[in-house]
Amino acid sequence: MAEKARKTLEERAQMSDIERLRHSCAHVLATAILRIWPDAQLAAGPPVENGFYYDMDLDHRISPEDFERIEAEMKKVVKENQKFERIVLSRAEAMDMAQSGRLGGLTERDAPSKFKIDILENIPDDEEISIYQNGEFTDLCAGPHVGFTSKCKAFKVMSVASAFYKGDANNPQLQRVYGTAFPNKTELNAYLEQLEEAKKRDHRKLGRELGLFHIDEEVGQGLILWMPKGAVIRQELQDFISEELRKQGYSQVFTPNIGKLDLYRTSGHFPYYQDSQYPPIVDRETLKHLADEGCGCAELSNRLDAGDVDGYLLRPMNCPHHIKIFSATHHSYRDMPVRLAEFGTVYRWEQSGELGGMTRVRGFTQDDAHLFCTPDQVEDEIIGCLNLVKKVLTTLGIDDYRVRVGLRDPDSSKYVGDPEDWDRAEESLRQVASTLDVPFTEAAGEAAFYGPKIDFLVKDVIGREWQLGTVQVDYNLPRRFDLSYVGADNQPHRPVMIHRAPFGSMERFVGVLIEHFAGHFPTWLAPEQVRLLPISEKYHAYADTVAETLRTIPGLRMTIDRNSEKVGAKIRLAQLEKVPYMLLIGAQEEESQQVTIRHRNRGDLGSVSVSAFLEQVGTEIRERSL
Repeated sequence: MAEKARKTLEERAQMSDIERLRHSCAHVLATAILRIWPDAQLAAGPPVENGFYYDMDLDHRISPEDFERIEAEMKKVVKENQKFERIVLSRAEAMDMAQSGRLGGLTERDAPSKFKIDILENIPDDEEISIYQNGEFTDLCAGPHVGFTSKCKAFKVMSVASAFYKGDANNPQLQRVYGTAFPNKTELNAYLEQLEEAKKRDHRKLGRELGLFHIDEEVGQGLILWMPKGAVIRQELQDFISEELRKQGYSQVFTPNIGKLDLYRTSGHFPYYQDSQYPPIVDRETLKHLADEGCGCAELSNRLDAGDVDGYLLRPMNCPHHIKIFSATHHSYRDMPVRLAEFGTVYRWEQSGELGGMTRVRGFTQDDAHLFCTPDQVEDEIIGCLNLVKKVLTTLGIDDYRVRVGLRDPDSSKYVGDPEDWDRAEESLRQVASTLDVPFTEAAGEAAFYGPKIDFLVKDVIGREWQLGTVQVDYNLPRRFDLSYVGADNQPHRPVMIHRAPFGSMERFVGVLIEHFAGHFPTWLAPEQVRLLPISEKYHAYADTVAETLRTIPGLRMTIDRNSEKVGAKIRLAQLEKVPYMLLIGAQEEESQQVTIRHRNRGDLGSVSVSAFLEQVGTEIRERSL
């Protein structure tokens, strides 16, 4: 326990300057809250990515209308230039302060600081207890902070939400006030502008406006309904990656969305990761038999975990199914590597508060593949996988990314398998990452439970970072499933398994693409690529003739706007629906047998022959041009 306490203090000492600033702003926020509402009971107030928050129990329901008042009080605290002072206390002294209401409060009050008492009761005996005081506010805190409140010059209260104390639904529900802070107003304003741009690009908003996907309460939260236009984008991406897989010698497979529990017991997914899985499915006859025995829900769960009762599981991963395909036939070293690919749908039980549009869902389809190779093939196969990810990102114009090598955390017990296998796998990934012309970092604790991995962390056009493509090396599952191939010595050998998904999940990837392109998909991806705009009904016949010529491009997605609206209104509608090309058709165009091109971003491009436009747009689609 002493080692854990020492590690916590070391981590805090390494807190970055911006984290110190935001941690200090959290205390300024708490001081202001208590000046306005002295009866507030404070819980935790840490710095977080891009800001800070404080949790509190308060009868008054804080709303955005209160933010200006809170910020005004925070400015007073900043102007007072209060010093942040660290004080080390004995456990008894700290408990006395909490019971008198002085911890997490401004003055002594009748009500004890209930959350501070709870926190103190759970601090290990050998951990140092400290408080921080600024002005009249004192709180239990390990720090660190900036020197004075005057350093908190650029901040903003952003939002308020509900949060359970310690994240446990059995605990009281608190109000969580979020804020952000930066070293100066220039950086703060740049961040706020970025947020405004993010709102415009929000894939949930654009997805609804452009008719790409739908989430329906009667179907269930976190379960995506792909609308026809969204399905076009998904299918184009699948066709693109499938084309690349055929070039690299992958075999397409199809597997069920459900499997027996024993399959996932062998893989290690069940019961060790139950919190992120849907409950097992037990057939009615077995349930009736168990009910007749008086077996309740808790006992049923225990017996499922122990393997006394059989059932099925909505698959959380595709890999056990692909393993069974590999093991269904005998393999020689001459057959290796075996590359199996599938667009496989998997299911995870994400908490409702963690769901978000397409980027965090409960059912998603991975462009998944598993490669079974000999040990001496591992590095070449990893390079092939990484090149595939790079090809995907380059084709989509996503060129701002970094690589993270996810390693096991030596202090964690979640990782399974032989340590020597882990050492080999981690070293293989390091070697391959060092050959990429991309910066990479190593991160302990980011490995999958069965093996280390390489993740591509992509930065979008407004600076947000997303984890997309991933490649994982796995010595563990081949051992758990007793996989083998016959080597050149005519003896059985254990293959190495590589997991890879360039898109990650189709749902998340498309959600990120919607925001990356702000809905302005390149022509090859656009649900509707060309819209013909006859200026009146008189030119519908010529529009049909043009359309017939354009259909010589297989699969060209095109419509004719036959509405009686004026052409200006038709153009505005096409712009709103982000159609890449609009072809205006009137008397001049019919007479010259041409079309006038308007591009959604570049405006009027002049008049050309239909064949010239056909060649232009065909090349753009064929080459997947941006």
